[in-house]
This record gives sequence, structure tokens and C-alpha cells, in this order.
Amino acid sequence: MMDSMEQRRNTIVELVNQNGHISFAQLKKKIPQISEMTLRTDLKALDEAKRIVRVHGGAKSVDVVIGTDDLLSRRQVRNIEAKQLIAEKALKFIRKDTTIFLDSGSTTTALAACMPDQSNLIYTNSLTCAVELCKLTQPAIHVIGGAANRYSMSVCGIRAFQEVQGINFDQAIMGVTSYCEPTGFNCGVEDEAFLKRSVIQRADQRIVLMDSSKVDVKNTYSICKLSDVDIIISDGNLPDEFLEECRKYNVQVV
Repeated sequence: MMDSMEQRRNTIVELVNQNGHISFAQLKKKIPQISEMTLRTDLKALDEAKRIVRVHGGAKSVDVVIGTDDLLSRRQVRNIEAKQLIAEKALKFIRKDTTIFLDSGSTTTALAACMPDQSNLIYTNSLTCAVELCKLTQPAIHVIGGAANRYSMSVCGIRAFQEVQGINFDQAIMGVTSYCEPTGFNCGVEDEAFLKRSVIQRADQRIVLMDSSKVDVKNTYSICKLSDVDIIISDGNLPDEFLEECRKYNVQVV
């Protein structure tokens, strides 16, 4: 029995966020003690409060619709230990005197914060990564131009795409919103997916930083297939089925 309206609505938000997208019928099944009218009222109120997004037949999480896992400031306080672990694992792949693209995201920002102070040419579309990298003295830092996304503190758009077309990256270190087997790696913003695809195509080595919570979550725009990446750096909790897919495509998992 739900103790209060607040608790009930918090439960709804949690269910929506866990699934990314959930139908009205699925919500009703998971919370059978409330009426359809009450559930519809709750969804409307939560949508107005911008805690979920109502869609036809159900609801989506704000994370999925924004495509950047919610506001970056909120992401940075989630799964902190996992992000730090992934960043530390990624450090061993950073080679001196190479050209690197460092993607936007809370995990890539954690990596930027512990990057070695050595000779590298680093391009990024992340404003937060740029701030962290500017604390170093030896790398040359270039911020890709374009339109700013206030949610992810990143830059994308046609100018960003045009700029990366003339650059050959030794490594692309990418963040993703989610992965599911039929669609591959995904995000929820078309321009960001377009830029990510462009960078991946111009990189000799493609590295994805991804914690296990992002597996089996579908999103709107496809970035690339599993076979298009070389290395996945994660938190050690990836599902066995996903690990088997990685072995199938000779993707190294760290």
C-alpha cells in the first residue's frame, strides 16, 4: 500500500527511469493498487514537473528524451565509484604523442580530471572535459565548435561535424547513453549521434566508456554497432549475454 501521493509518484518515476520507456499497461501491472484514473493524473503531474515525459500509451524517462542521461550535474553524482573505476582503467590506454577525441559525458569528464600531463593533441566537444584538461600544462586542447547543449554541457551541430571531417584521430574515447542488441550504441539527440558517428569513422581505435546500467536500454538514435568499436571499458558488471556478443565481434572488454 502506497503511504502517500509523493511516495507513489516517486515509485512511478523510478519505474520509468529503470525501463527508459514503459507502457501505461506495464505501469498499471506493477502498481495494481491504484486506479487507472489516478495513474493518468500522476503521469500528467509528473510530466508537468518534468520528472518524466508522457508519450502515447505510456511514459519515457527524461534521460532517454534528453539523450544525455539527464543533466550532467545530476549524472556526476550517480554511480561515482563506477565512473572513477572506468576512468582509471581508461588511463592505461592513453598513449603519449597521439591525437585523441574525448567525447562528452560524466564518465569522460571523470577521465579528463585524471588525464596524465603529457604531450597529446586532444579534441573534445565537452565543455566540462575542456575545463578539466585546461588544468594540464603539456597537452594541446581544442574544443570543437558548434551549438551548446545545456543539459550535457557539450557542443554539437553542423559546425562540429564539419570540423571533425578534417581530423584523423589515433583514438576516439566515446560516451554513450545506452546499448541494446538490435540497434547497437544509442543516444537521444540526433546531432550528437551524427557527431559521434563521424568521429568514430575517423579514428584508428574506438574506445567506449560505459557502465553496466546502460546495457539493454533502447534509445532513439543509433551511433554504431558493437562491431564498430575496439574496446569497451566498464565497471566489471556487464551481463554475460553482452560479454558473449563482445567475444563474437572480437571487442576487448576491460
